[in-house]
Amino acid sequence: MLVKCNVNLHIGLRGNMATLKVNITEAVTLNGSNYGAKNALSISGINGVDKRIVSVLHSAKQQIYAGGSVVAQGTYISANVKYIRITNLHASNFVVLHFEGNSHFSQHKLEAGKSFILGTPVGFDNNADLDSFSSESIVKIDAKADTGTTDLEIYVATS
Repeated sequence: MLVKCNVNLHIGLRGNMATLKVNITEAVTLNGSNYGAKNALSISGINGVDKRIVSVLHSAKQQIYAGGSVVAQGTYISANVKYIRITNLHASNFVVLHFEGNSHFSQHKLEAGKSFILGTPVGFDNNADLDSFSSESIVKIDAKADTGTTDLEIYVATS
């Protein structure tokens, strides 16, 4: 059995704006049958990309993203964010991601070598009842490594 997932990111420039092309390929063969899938997404109007590697501690949470009204290092205007990817670069250690809005939060375990992708930080809720969805923006993302310092790659594309 072969299982792999590749996320390839390409920026294609067109004038002053760019198109972000995201390709996800999953390949798995079970009992001689192919169960793979390919999906492609193009996000136009991109004029800013922030790609950085952050070393996340296991002794304390660390803020890796902030949504706000003014751009600064690691802070983005929420309405302008079109794509967020967080990839755990460690070979064996997991990281807990903490997503927080003004009144909502959620936590997700990001295992070694895997990625977490958001199309936008807008439209976030932690309500247990799906029929009571109340949307708000993610205002910050914190991370904490499990047992040792772990590098995360943060990729944010904005308009």
